[in-house]
Amino acid sequence: MSTVGTQLNWGASYLVNDFYRRFLYRDESERHYVVVSQIATVLLTVISAVVTWHMDSIAGAWKLLIATGAGTGLVLILRWYWWRINAWSEVSAMAAAFVVSIALQTVFGFDSDNPTQFAYIILITVGITTVVWFAATFLTAPESDATLVAFYRRVRPSPFGWKRVARLAPEVPVSHDLGWNLLDWLSGCVMIYGALFGIGKLILLDYATGAVFVAVAIAAGSVIYWDLTRRGWASVME
Repeated sequence: MSTVGTQLNWGASYLVNDFYRRFLYRDESERHYVVVSQIATVLLTVISAVVTWHMDSIAGAWKLLIATGAGTGLVLILRWYWWRINAWSEVSAMAAAFVVSIALQTVFGFDSDNPTQFAYIILITVGITTVVWFAATFLTAPESDATLVAFYRRVRPSPFGWKRVARLAPEVPVSHDLGWNLLDWLSGCVMIYGALFGIGKLILLDYATGAVFVAVAIAAGSVIYWDLTRRGWASVME
């Protein structure tokens, strides 16, 4: 129940704060947004119940999440490396991925339980979603220079896709650390999965295997901490 409550609150918060309040009604009272969030929570609960009713297994739920999320990965990564990505890029990607994947399964009859057809669902969804969010990106205005500069100063992304913004903040040291960022990303994945499997093995009393996984996770975390400290980011994050 705690997980269900968390997901409902997260979903309502996303809909109200990141979409409704930002793009539709910006100057309403706090009470107005609280009421809207309550309505959003109820709607999400009803929609979730309907979707769950048609699911036969947990595997089906994961396939639905994978299919509806297909195509959003590229835009979620590029937002850190390309200044032109805006909120509409992400909103359009998520909406397109959801609509296309559901349409393929309900209208065109693709079966997600069939491995070949599930692969087609993913490929088609990714292709159409990419076209949609690219179009939305160039058909809508970019974020304001103030927002972009504030982001650039705080995150210090690679200047490759941020040259225009970098010129607006010349005081920020230019970093060419894409390779180190990739190393930190890989180390982060190793740390998370190492800790996940390690703790699981320890709980199941497989101490030797669990200790190995935990040691790998600690080593990967140490690599990240060393690199962030070397670049002066550890103090910034604290």
